Amino acid sequence: MEIRPYGSSAPGTSLVAEPPPPRRTRRLLRRLLVTVLAGSAAAGAALMLLPPEPARHRAAPPAPGPRAQSPALTAAAVTSGVPAALPDLSALIGVQEGAVRARPQDARAWAVLGAAYVQRGRSAADAADFPKAERALRTSLELAGTGPARRAEALGGLAALANARRDFPAAKRYGEQALKLTPKRWSAYPPLIDAYTGLGDYKAARGALDKLLGLRTGASDRPAVMARASAVYRDRGWREDSVAQLTDAAAAARTPAEQAVYLTGVGQLAWERGDREDALRHFEAAVRLDPGRRAALAGKGRALAALGRTDEAVAAYRAALDRQPDAADALELGELYESLGRYEDAEGSYALLRRRVERSVAGGVDEELLIGRFEADHGDAEDAVERLREEWRRQPGIEVADALGWALHRAGEDTEALTYATVATDKAKGGGVISAPYAYHRGVIERELQLDGPARRHLEEALRINPYFSPLGAAAARNALRGLGEVPDEPPPDDMS
Repeated sequence: MEIRPYGSSAPGTSLVAEPPPPRRTRRLLRRLLVTVLAGSAAAGAALMLLPPEPARHRAAPPAPGPRAQSPALTAAAVTSGVPAALPDLSALIGVQEGAVRARPQDARAWAVLGAAYVQRGRSAADAADFPKAERALRTSLELAGTGPARRAEALGGLAALANARRDFPAAKRYGEQALKLTPKRWSAYPPLIDAYTGLGDYKAARGALDKLLGLRTGASDRPAVMARASAVYRDRGWREDSVAQLTDAAAAARTPAEQAVYLTGVGQLAWERGDREDALRHFEAAVRLDPGRRAALAGKGRALAALGRTDEAVAAYRAALDRQPDAADALELGELYESLGRYEDAEGSYALLRRRVERSVAGGVDEELLIGRFEADHGDAEDAVERLREEWRRQPGIEVADALGWALHRAGEDTEALTYATVATDKAKGGGVISAPYAYHRGVIERELQLDGPARRHLEEALRINPYFSPLGAAAARNALRGLGEVPDEPPPDDMS
């Protein structure tokens, strides 16, 4: 299956010149993923049965950096969902592994260990920590007895783990059990809000946020609550409120690592509205605070590419992937390479994506959304449709609606595709998020259906929201508008065409 740019529905309609397709690697990806998906559940179950590995067989955890905090403070952070630095997480894991060996009946020690594994796995984009987290958290739950606080702590950790694995039905189940046990515990709400959002239940997510905001929280917890509010406001399309909450969270953060996470979020919000310079400023500030912050490094790459500083953009993406190879970042870098005509480099980036997806699925992560997106644009669109239909049946969030609609378009099923694209872009049917890619996808589908007026409106909307939303998609959107006899009033500079 050939590499085709966004917006081309079939071979021969390509908007960018391209080399012969690397068919063998596409087929290999599909075979590999089917095999891994079939075996991951059994592998995860086997890992859960293993006892903690003796210390002599483990590599020593990374030494904390100069701004390291004590394991006790890190433990308090991770059990409430407050971000911590990777070196601090590794140091805490070392301490807690020793604690559970010394006190194997200590439910609290197991819960802290499990929560630390979850956060390190998410921060490092490494699902290898997730089976260990599950074992620790289930052990904690078994040891907790009937005590509501201890049970809620373990259940909250399992909810956070399920969210990290994109298993939102399980996250909802665990989160609701935890909340029922401790309805006044603020940290029970964020995992549940994430689960409701992943399931497309935005009304429930807003209701949970309202209850969270009504609780009394301490100064150390308030930034995390504001960050959660920001995410819900963003999904509702309340951009200014979202930015204000996250900016305040960054200002009130207690540690550099926590502040870096929130500044990265502010940068992403700036990026989504097309403000390249502001996005870059916040991503760079986050990297200064926490040089290993992968999401901030990838964000730098995104903003630099939009500014036409492509060599620096590639370097930023590579730095992110060198630290913590994330499959989604590898996909972004591959598409940047494609936009530059560097097809061999793109294939190398996609090969990394395949390896990381294999590792994630082995750790119990549901990667069907990412696989579907990749296959729709760079592989087998029909395979993408099959995967994403099942994902939609299981957890019908807005991201899945957009991806399924686009995959159906790429497979030539535009009438059905429009149904899902409408869900992703219509506030009455979805969450209300303002998204240039979603508007672009709907516009292209409408163009294929000869709905020229709506197509023009949505393509213009995509470029108005963020003229730089994708190195491939933004160029395709402008070309599509030209085909409809329209161009944006203020097109991006020539180097972004």
